[in-house]
Amino acid sequence: MEITGTHTEVDVTEYIANAKNIIIVPGYGLCVAKAQYPIAEMVDNLKKKGKHVRFGIHPVACRMPGQLNVLLAKAGVPYDIVQEMDELNHEFPDTDLVLVIGANDTVNSAAEEDPNSIIARMPVLRVWVAKQVVVMKRSLGVGYAAVDNPIFFKENTNMLLGDAKKTCDALLTSVKAHYGD
Repeated sequence: MEITGTHTEVDVTEYIANAKNIIIVPGYGLCVAKAQYPIAEMVDNLKKKGKHVRFGIHPVACRMPGQLNVLLAKAGVPYDIVQEMDELNHEFPDTDLVLVIGANDTVNSAAEEDPNSIIARMPVLRVWVAKQVVVMKRSLGVGYAAVDNPIFFKENTNMLLGDAKKTCDALLTSVKAHYGD
């Protein structure tokens, strides 16, 4: 399937301010950058402000089962808000905002939309059915499977490009400025 379109980049703080129900989908990029710490602090801040925030974890995210769960736990994320893909996939249509941080293949809609894709029928987190998606990645490049990701160009998706740690630190600072400590 040929993927065409134009991606858009955005300031995420307004999306977060307007969202009541947020799911964060971390991936390999978050792990490599050690960005779980600012995200954990941001989530704590948002939960104190009444936001319903959870993490959606793909079974093989970070290339090793359970690795994200451990990294999030070390950062102080409460285990009860970390949910596996099968527990969460049905909730994306009712989700105001999904923040995809450093994940690519595990949220790639080609797995369901392109029967000729090398990842066809691979189980994925169905983030693209949420009301709004922000994908935070270093670039528009492909992931580990070397497959383009159509969600980058969907109408309900915006991009926030940059290093995961720097981007997550800036996002935390922005959320704190918006909501206060």
